[in-house]
Amino acid sequence: MSSKLGTIIKKARVGAGLTQEKLAKKVGGGLTAADIGKAERGEQTLTIATLKRIAKATGVTQASLVNAAKGTSNPTATSSTTVANANTSMRVTSTEKQLITYYRKADINTRKAATNVLRGKCSDLVPSLIDSGATATGQTQGSVADMISDALGSLLGNK
Repeated sequence: MSSKLGTIIKKARVGAGLTQEKLAKKVGGGLTAADIGKAERGEQTLTIATLKRIAKATGVTQASLVNAAKGTSNPTATSSTTVANANTSMRVTSTEKQLITYYRKADINTRKAATNVLRGKCSDLVPSLIDSGATATGQTQGSVADMISDALGSLLGNK
């Protein structure tokens, strides 16, 4: 394995805030911390499948690791891009990960409403909830609005 690839793996790992041991556990497949260390020093060759799992665990593009392993470069996924991705990756909590998952699964209107809530602009929240609830449950907007009103009333102690 090339030392260039090893350097990219190490920068990606450090950028993701992972130790060699934590990365090995995330990647799985019998990979050990010692294997990660050897790969980072260019002393061990990793399979393409393992490189893809490392990319996923560290948040860099699979193409950047695979191309570095093959000794080729992709103009859209060069090692400098990988380094930038590794250095700018963010640590997120499990709650933040769950929010990202919900956001990615949501339709465009729900995404817009969620973004507005996070920005403190909640005026369109209730209409969006009513529309989404009516669509999801097959009920009329009025009955969904009543359910939301009842839930809000209960939360506020009005019922």
